[in-house]
Amino acid sequence: MTTHTTPTELSDDDATVIARTVAAIQPHDLEAGAQAAARQAQLTKPPGSIGRLEAVAERIAAMTGQPRPHLDRRLVIVAAGDHGVAARGVSAYPSEVTAQMVANFLEGGAAINVLASHAGARVRVVDAGVAGETPQHPDLLRLRIAPGTADFTRAPAMSTVDAERALAAGIALFTAERADEGVDIVACGEMGISNSTAAAAIIAAVTGHTARAVTGRGTGIDDARFEAKVAAIEEALALHQPQQVDGVQLLAAIGGFEIGVLAGVYLAAAAARVPAVLDGLISTSAALVATRIAPGAGEYLIAGHRSVEPGHAAALAHLQLEPLLDLGLRLGEGTGAALAMTLCVAACRLLDEMATFEDAGVTDAAGVVPPEA
Repeated sequence: MTTHTTPTELSDDDATVIARTVAAIQPHDLEAGAQAAARQAQLTKPPGSIGRLEAVAERIAAMTGQPRPHLDRRLVIVAAGDHGVAARGVSAYPSEVTAQMVANFLEGGAAINVLASHAGARVRVVDAGVAGETPQHPDLLRLRIAPGTADFTRAPAMSTVDAERALAAGIALFTAERADEGVDIVACGEMGISNSTAAAAIIAAVTGHTARAVTGRGTGIDDARFEAKVAAIEEALALHQPQQVDGVQLLAAIGGFEIGVLAGVYLAAAAARVPAVLDGLISTSAALVATRIAPGAGEYLIAGHRSVEPGHAAALAHLQLEPLLDLGLRLGEGTGAALAMTLCVAACRLLDEMATFEDAGVTDAAGVVPPEA
């Protein structure tokens, strides 16, 4: 088992770590993207015939700076945290389910374990702030920033210090994983009872939509719980007025520890020129936090899928991302992101491994026969 760096081991304070990471984020490598597009035009197929996979490969080339990118080292991060707003009766499940599902992830019994294996990705499970006791397990990264957030209808979800800790923890996590085993692409998922309430609040604050417009049924709540959920978000927005605050303050007011950790992962991935695949509502709300801190981080995000949660479509539209899949998923855990990761790998393999017209001695669309044919 490798040793993972945590924020307490960093030589700089958390705010400095965040600022340094943001400063390292650079725009896409347009030349690499152009070279990928030029190669795409020479592959043995009609132009555009593999549809959006062509654009995916070209975008990943621009992200990575590699005209023929390889996505061999794949990582799924699943961050877990609890939310004080659960006390408002906004979920169909009690908070203790968060710790129980963490144990399930560690034992390999969850949907994300199956789909990550299918994608050829390793899974890193993170206790970012679970209220219940999580297992002492060698594959669990225990950050435990706090045992769940506060009820954000009555107080900020967390302090600014803890928001910075969560972001810096995500940065340190990704940095350590990349140093230990390498990361060519990362998919982000989460677990946390009532975290769809926090995510909807973030999405409403950032996009300007009403709470009701971006709030969904989450775990399958009934009408009474749905109304309680909408009311809780409306109260939080009225109390904190987070619409115009910076990303750290947004996270502190209405976010979650797992959301902060994932936002930190997105910042670190962007700084390292590594594509990051979003999952559903909650992981996409973390992307809104990350891009409010560093707008350039959005260039390194790939929308894995569109969930049935209404707020997810609003968040993706704000990020100007078109999802790769639309399968009616609403599980979370990173499941949609893991499925989409396989498409990213396929797109890049097609770009790299297909023969060109010249290589294969095939006449191209202009009727030109390669000299050796």
